[in-house]
Amino acid sequence: MVQYLLMKIFRALITVTLIVSAAFVVLRLSGDPAIIILGPEAPPEAFAAFRKNWGLDQPIWVQYFKYFGAVFHGDLGNSMRDGRSALVVVGERIPLTLAITLPALFIKLCIGLPAGVTAALYRNTWVDRLIMMVSVAGFTVPSFVLGLVLAMIFAVWLGWLPSGGSDTWAHAVLPTVTMGLVGAAVIARFTRSAMLEVLGQPYIRTASAKGLLWRDVVRNHALPNAAIPTLTIVGFLVGSLVAGAVVVESVFSWPGVGRLLVNAVANRDLAVVQVILLLVGLTMVGANLAVDILYGIVDPRLRIKRLQAGS
Repeated sequence: MVQYLLMKIFRALITVTLIVSAAFVVLRLSGDPAIIILGPEAPPEAFAAFRKNWGLDQPIWVQYFKYFGAVFHGDLGNSMRDGRSALVVVGERIPLTLAITLPALFIKLCIGLPAGVTAALYRNTWVDRLIMMVSVAGFTVPSFVLGLVLAMIFAVWLGWLPSGGSDTWAHAVLPTVTMGLVGAAVIARFTRSAMLEVLGQPYIRTASAKGLLWRDVVRNHALPNAAIPTLTIVGFLVGSLVAGAVVVESVFSWPGVGRLLVNAVANRDLAVVQVILLLVGLTMVGANLAVDILYGIVDPRLRIKRLQAGS
């Protein structure tokens, strides 16, 4: 098991390195930060001084190795906008992003899991059709469209909630609900599919034939086995907490990491963008690693296979 986990961590580090490397190259080929930050009317001497100060006058491969050499020493660079550490700039926004993404995750799980299980248990009935109709709508409608609709209803027409900002807890309601509803629709669809697959297995029919109550069959046999594929999508949603907030934070002017990423990309604030992408990559691979560990807890058979593979 230790060997398996070390291999997963090694692969996760490679994945994060590839993500940051791709972002490093793309950002430096997509535009000159000097023009964006200083403005096109700045004198040539100012451009030259800016590029020399930030190392942009060097070949890209030299910049690349210098950047990763600094990263290994704990230096993630400074913001080109205000000169502060990029890690500090991003760290200031993380609590605001977590303030809406963690409650949104709670909404996703509390709505999506029961809805998916209910739809599977009442397959081909009006309950199933209603839940799936709502889920498909939530799954296909872009989050920014849903956010604008909710803002129009609850902020403009009813006047119950503010449409943007972060001054009070009420400002967090609409972005939280928007992300929660979209994620709940995804979880409901995957949970229903997983439950239907499990309910069609022979051991479910065997348990029912033994005279067990249906609720006991569902609780003790169907749900634990359906949880395994469902963990995958839940892990993905956990890993995308930061990345998934980009659009919603922009719609509701919520000053979190997602909105910071949009502004940093527009301003070619290279170090800030790279720190955010590093954060997103670490979150994703960390969530996937946690899911792999949970697989072995939920299904001991998988743990035994991994132990055998590592021996």
